[in-house]
Parts: sequence; C-alpha cells; structure tokens
Amino acid sequence: MSFDVNQLFDVNQLFAEICEEDNLFAFEGTITSEEINTILENVEARMAELQIDLKHRKKIYNITVECIQNLYHHSDMVPEPLVEKLGKNYGQFVLRRPGNGYFITVGNFVLNEKIKFLSEKIDKLNSLSSDELKEMYKFILNYQKLSSKGGGGLGLIDIVRKSEHKLMYRFYPYNDDYCFYRLDIVI
Repeated sequence: MSFDVNQLFDVNQLFAEICEEDNLFAFEGTITSEEINTILENVEARMAELQIDLKHRKKIYNITVECIQNLYHHSDMVPEPLVEKLGKNYGQFVLRRPGNGYFITVGNFVLNEKIKFLSEKIDKLNSLSSDELKEMYKFILNYQKLSSKGGGGLGLIDIVRKSEHKLMYRFYPYNDDYCFYRLDIVI
C-alpha cells in the first residue's frame, strides 16, 4: 500500500483536535517507566481536584493504568523521520468529559502489518457480552502464557469490561510501514 504524503495527518494536529473538547488531562511525549507514574499521579490529582465521584474515579484510574501500560509495552518505534521530534516511544493520552460521560483517548504508532490483528481483536471484544468477556478473561488468566512483552492479552479485555462500552478505534496512515493508532474509550 502506498500513501500520498500530502494527504497524511499531522500527529500534533491530531493531539490538538482531541484536546479541544472538554479536556481534563492530556499528555503527549515519550512513554517511560518514570512517566507512567507521573501520568497516573497527575490523573489521580486531577480527578480529586474535580471531585469526580468514587465509582468513576476507580474506573478511570484502572483504565488509565491499562492504557498507559499498553502504550509503554506495545507501541512500535516511531517512524525514523519523526524520532528526533517525538522520541522513540511516543504516545498520547487524553482524559475528556464532553457531556455526561468520560472519554479516554490514547494513540501511538504501530506497524501497518498489525492493523488487521488489532482490528480483529477489538471487533471480537466489541461483539462479546459482559459474561463472555468475563469468561474470556478467566480463560486467558488460567491458560495463556505471558508474551515476550510480559502480557497475556488481558489489557484490552480489562478495558472493555471496566468501561462497559464498546471500544472505538481508527488508524491514520503515515507511510508504507507505519500508521498512527487511536483508541477511544467511553466511561
């Protein structure tokens, strides 16, 4: 597949657009183990400051943990032309509150070869009932081996279960090898 560079998105413009609508907390940059703790502390402090009810705070915090860990463990390297500008392990995280609900948006670069796998996985999770998700979670917990990155595939399942909503996603073409993956979670 080949892309026209003139039709491609700008990662900074995408972040700015996501942040426009009722932004409560936003982060973009290199995801490191130290940064994970900082993001979690800042999200927790912001929720306390806004006096978000305990039920939503717990859900938001737990989903934030999964999202940030996914960015840290599963993001692909940034395409070479952008490494100097964005760093090697670039990610975006935005917590918003448009209307009555809360939204978390995360984004990172992935290899185009992963689009089909991610799409099929999310579509499968979106098709399952809460009971089926619970059973899948238990099965993976009991029978799957950990991957080379330390996960067993539970992160997205946990996000769907805790959010109680279907996941929304989109892939923005960057070049022949990479795209930018955006995941939107309703809480």
